[in-house]
Amino acid sequence: MNVLKYFLVGFLFGIVLTKSEAVSWYRIYEMFQFQSFHMYGIIGIAVATGIVGIQVIKRKNIRDINGLPIEILEKPLGSFRYLIGGISFGLGWALVGSCPGPIFILIGAGFFPVIIVLIGALIGTMIYGALKNKLPH
Repeated sequence: MNVLKYFLVGFLFGIVLTKSEAVSWYRIYEMFQFQSFHMYGIIGIAVATGIVGIQVIKRKNIRDINGLPIEILEKPLGSFRYLIGGISFGLGWALVGSCPGPIFILIGAGFFPVIIVLIGALIGTMIYGALKNKLPH
């Protein structure tokens, strides 16, 4: 029964992304061609919401679902790893027209060829896991 709430949140998140057209290949294409502000607006709202949420968690000492304090660790500075990670993520996103969240939404909506994209994402994740200790962090 505890897992049901996660399915519900995921289901609602999928509806929001679908209704906002964030899962649309055409909207993603427009974004990478700098033809539309639509996706940049969605991403900007997500970043702003994340910033506000993190500040509320830090200042109000919010606890997690189990009553434990939420600890947000400081990340070490380093732009090279973020540059390489961002470029590889962006290239993959531009190549397939979908980032990880919408992959599941598109499969759930009946676009079954996206399963190939999911398999590619899983293989990429496994390759990263195998090479993680050898990469500069």
